[in-house]
Amino acid sequence: MTIDMLSNANLTIGAKQTRKAVARDEVECVFVGLDSDDRIILPILEICLEHNVPVDRNHTMEELGHAAHIKVGAAAIGVLR
Repeated sequence: MTIDMLSNANLTIGAKQTRKAVARDEVECVFVGLDSDDRIILPILEICLEHNVPVDRNHTMEELGHAAHIKVGAAAIGVLR
């Protein structure tokens, strides 16, 4: 999935919401901001690994926020199934 597809997909926005959705097996893939703080992102990366959810780390938080149509950056965005 590419970042362009985020505008039409059902999403979770933010680290907490995305982590919980991955734990419930509701997420197809996760986008993580390159400039996200490691202490926030490491738990998401671990749970994605446990649940075999692909992670894309090719975009900044600002780019993810813009793609999700929010005015601030997003540390993590999950694409729901």
